[in-house]
Amino acid sequence: KKVKRASGEQSKNQDKPAVLPKQAEKLSDDKKSEQIAQNPKAEAVDVPGTFNVRFSCFVFELSIFEFIKCRLMCACLLTMLRASQVEVTEKNPDGYLSAAEIPLSRLYLYMAGVFFTAALVWVYNLMKHSYSVFKIHWLMAALAFTKSTSLVFHSINYYFINTEGHPIEGWAVMYYITHLLKGALLFITLALIGTGWAFVKYILSDKEKKIFMIVIPLQVLANVAYIIIESTEEGSSEYYVWKEILFLVDLICCGAILFPVVWSIRHLQEASSTDGKAAMNLEKLKLFRHYYVMIVCYIYFTRIIAILLKITMPFRWQWCYEFLVEVSTLIFFVLTGYKFRPASNNPYLQLPQDEDDVENDEVVTESGALEGISKVKKTSNGRERQKESTL
Repeated sequence: KKVKRASGEQSKNQDKPAVLPKQAEKLSDDKKSEQIAQNPKAEAVDVPGTFNVRFSCFVFELSIFEFIKCRLMCACLLTMLRASQVEVTEKNPDGYLSAAEIPLSRLYLYMAGVFFTAALVWVYNLMKHSYSVFKIHWLMAALAFTKSTSLVFHSINYYFINTEGHPIEGWAVMYYITHLLKGALLFITLALIGTGWAFVKYILSDKEKKIFMIVIPLQVLANVAYIIIESTEEGSSEYYVWKEILFLVDLICCGAILFPVVWSIRHLQEASSTDGKAAMNLEKLKLFRHYYVMIVCYIYFTRIIAILLKITMPFRWQWCYEFLVEVSTLIFFVLTGYKFRPASNNPYLQLPQDEDDVENDEVVTESGALEGISKVKKTSNGRERQKESTL
């Protein structure tokens, strides 16, 4: 049909006058416009070398409209978010704490009971051997009771976080105060035991005083860092900065308390080779070496090994890290108390019983004018234990 139609047009065109190419293009465009006007639903005839301009314009206008629509919707959403407040509550079936922190409340409460029992046993031992008790022994008892109290407040704090979703301010403040006292008492007690204070001497040297001047302010800084860590979110920048400060300060304090022990060991080594009381000094030297090893093992386990175990443990069992730290602290307290117990058979508390020393310690009256003055006999630890009236 197209061939016949084209041949018919050619025959008609032969009769018509010649048309220039530009005029032919205009005529063809006019014919197309007339066809579209007569039949709008007719399919568009593709012309070789051209695009469908109308369809492209329609798609472009549609995309611009969608873009403007999305921009308007985003602007409306932003306005609504600025004008409203959104509350998001994250809660597990057992409470607000995570699966790794839910057992901590019961753990701290049980360990508080264990430390309190150990403190009562220690006080009973002090009362039983009251004739050989020094001030450092009562300081050790105060440390045990403070540790127990701190764990109780820590347990209460975690309980309210789990049930209410936030800590109660009063209980949190009490926990921070007892935690600060516990940390200061711990390092002061360890340093005093390392220097031998109240056991063999009552005066600290200048070097030992400098150690306390360093340890006590660092402990205050460490506890401030701990409080900030507990009260800030883990994702904030302040959290990681104060966490690094706490770790560094804690290591400095742990290293500082080792110096008095090393100085005491060196002093006892020199004393055992110079004076005639080598056996007693060697016993003290042996005890100080054991104490040094105990401190190093305690620091190494609680600061390094326990952290490595926490990293390797599954998330649900990360509460075992706190359990290991508390158990190791309890073992360290018990061993330290046993080594420096107030008993007559403790080699660290024994003084030499030479005849010359006993003769010098005795006060004997020979005249009736001094009647009533008593003779003093010293026990193995140098305390006044027995008084006898003399003639």
